[in-house]
Amino acid sequence: MLRRLCVLIVAVTPVAALAASKEIMELQRDVALLQESVKQLQQSQDRQLAALLEAVRLAQDTSGKSNTSLAVMERTLQQSLQDMQAKVMQPVAGLSARMDGVSNDVRSLQQAVTDLTASMEKIQSQLTDLNNAVKLMQTPAAAPPGQGGIPPGGAPGMNAGGAPMAAQTPCMPLGDLYQSADRDRTAGKLELALTEFQDFLRCYGNTDRAPNAQYYIGWIHYSQGDYPSALKDFDAVLEKYPDNNNKKADAFYYKGMTLTKMSQRTAASEEFIQLIQQFPSSPLASQACTQLREMGKNCPTAANRSSAGKKKKGE
Repeated sequence: MLRRLCVLIVAVTPVAALAASKEIMELQRDVALLQESVKQLQQSQDRQLAALLEAVRLAQDTSGKSNTSLAVMERTLQQSLQDMQAKVMQPVAGLSARMDGVSNDVRSLQQAVTDLTASMEKIQSQLTDLNNAVKLMQTPAAAPPGQGGIPPGGAPGMNAGGAPMAAQTPCMPLGDLYQSADRDRTAGKLELALTEFQDFLRCYGNTDRAPNAQYYIGWIHYSQGDYPSALKDFDAVLEKYPDNNNKKADAFYYKGMTLTKMSQRTAASEEFIQLIQQFPSSPLASQACTQLREMGKNCPTAANRSSAGKKKKGE
């Protein structure tokens, strides 16, 4: 048995050795193939890296050229803008100088118009003064004593009742007298302004400023609490100067206020209604509405104003 076993081992051993050698050879072949694949892969990576490096270099060159082109374009653009600014600013500066000259000319023209207006007012005042002087020259002279110049039952310088006659003060120029009166009224010198406005009516009662003077006389009396006198003065504005619209609305309003102060509310409301109907766009119309509401009355509506205006035209 031992001999047979040895023979069997000797017979099997070469076969096993031959099988192991074959496996080693196949393994060596696989390793060689793997090495070849690795080598080829390394070569491929080297080629790709070289191509990538070349592409990066080309991109850098292109970027450098682009930066140079952009710098050139920027300098060119800046130079163009500077040239354009230089070309535009010069005409604009000239236009600005011309506009300044035109503004100065306009101001000079306005000043000239103002001076001309002042001159025209002075001429108008002088013409009025001359007209008044002519009227005074045309007035018949007073009869001498003993020829009807003495009032019946009186003495020279005395009226019919024996009282001294007030001396007539000479008239100041129209413009100066009115401006002085208005200046004193604004300054609060009401008594002096009242006398000056009364002198204005005495001397220039037929001029365009007479309604204003009459109104301010009423306004001063109203401010002083002399309501009966103020009522007569505002009536005079409305009755003596019916075509004058300069102070007509004011006269309506302050006549209504005067009647309110005198506790004549019904008559006052009629004046306020007249103001609203005749001067609906006047700022005093809203104040008149306020006064009517405080009296418990309604303001005239637009329809009532229109019908009142048509009725007035029909009359």
